[in-house]
Amino acid sequence: MELDALFSALGLDAQALTDGDLVVRSPGDGCVLGHLRSQSSAAVAEAVGRAETAFLAWREMPAPRRGELVRLLGEELRAHKALLGELVTRESGKILAEGEGEVQEMIDICDFALGLSRQLYGRTMTSE
Repeated sequence: MELDALFSALGLDAQALTDGDLVVRSPGDGCVLGHLRSQSSAAVAEAVGRAETAFLAWREMPAPRRGELVRLLGEELRAHKALLGELVTRESGKILAEGEGEVQEMIDICDFALGLSRQLYGRTMTSE
């Protein structure tokens, strides 16, 4: 699948990756995947501040509710596993089976986190 078609299938704007000053290349064959815009220190600090504010709100949410949101993320990953696997393959230079394996690992982590969100008293146990 062509890169523009892949971005479109994932709901991404391929045009947003055409006018930046940072060139993104595939480590597999060196082809140009896109161009990203560099950001100023102030813009980065602002983004970090927004992330910190979001974290403070997130940690106040009850664990089962956070788990539900993580479950929904896992469902989205499952629904788009093949396309996301292809995207990971392109950006990492891995073979397709490994790209899809990376997505499967994210799905597995979502399932694990969902289970943890229902454990009482914050206790955890080891897992694979």
